[in-house]
Amino acid sequence: MTTRRKFLKTAGVGVAAAPLATPALAQNTITWRMQTYAGPALAEHVIDPAIKMFNQIAGDRMQIELFYADQLVPTGELFRAMQKGTIDAVQSDDDSMASPTEVTVFGGYFPFASRYSLDVPVLFNQWGLNEIWDEEYSKVGVKHISAGAWDPCHFATKDPINSLADMKGKRIFTFPTAGRFLSQFGVVPVTLPWEDIEVAVQTGELDGIAWSGITEDYTVGWADVTNYFLTNNVSGAWAGHFFANMDRWNELPEDLQTLFKVCCDQSHYYRQWWYWGGEANLRVNGTKMQLTSIPDEEWVTVEEAAVKFWDEVAAESETKAKVVDIFKRYNAEMLKAGRPYRYT
Repeated sequence: MTTRRKFLKTAGVGVAAAPLATPALAQNTITWRMQTYAGPALAEHVIDPAIKMFNQIAGDRMQIELFYADQLVPTGELFRAMQKGTIDAVQSDDDSMASPTEVTVFGGYFPFASRYSLDVPVLFNQWGLNEIWDEEYSKVGVKHISAGAWDPCHFATKDPINSLADMKGKRIFTFPTAGRFLSQFGVVPVTLPWEDIEVAVQTGELDGIAWSGITEDYTVGWADVTNYFLTNNVSGAWAGHFFANMDRWNELPEDLQTLFKVCCDQSHYYRQWWYWGGEANLRVNGTKMQLTSIPDEEWVTVEEAAVKFWDEVAAESETKAKVVDIFKRYNAEMLKAGRPYRYT
């Protein structure tokens, strides 16, 4: 694992605009500091609109200062910083921020848990995951506010991947759990600060990225330093969340809590169409990356390995077994439902 740290040098760097906030806020204005997993280019879509909306509506009652990836603390320390109250709120997946809960392994890209982005909100809102996450985070003094889907997990690489053998030895920036799963196919997982990834690919420190779909590859600049995009994905959607320090959350009036939840929901909705349309458009019309595919008869080996991986995780604790059971029952139901829920 490689680690680098770059800390915020000036308080103004990365703060999202708050159109209705005056230079000198009212004395009783509630102020929060929030950090996202995303760098500035990605945050423009995955979080900036929601925080801008919140600040506009809340006005002098409350303002949120938004910081981007690694600006206040490294992403891997986000949970501890929020738990201590150094940061009031966080947008991240459980895995990346290293939360000490039984559900951390399912954050980000848990292999093949979802096929489409709509699977994530359905699992949380209709199949009981919200209740499990709420219970787990309440134990450690953190409020789990809302879960939503992001993009699917694909490989973007300098050299083409046309078979499982082509993955062997590839140094790939990815999420902890995805890296744990992919290592059995010879992938070498590497962890770096988000802002260093583009340069690391250019210098040969990385061979590629398995952290996003093609929309992010183009948005954040990774399509400029990689040549190939593998159409097979490890997961249909990243599962991410909004969290807050429990004490700070409980201090908010009920209407501001509700407003924050509504803005989170707006963020989830924005990403649903932004990613869904972007993934298709850039596959068809993008000019920077050549598409490659591993044949279905070979890729099924990865899908079968995922089922074994699920069972390994389920054996680790009662809570993990409960989540895996939900994934299994949900995916079985989707398969029985047939098209368009699942294609066989």
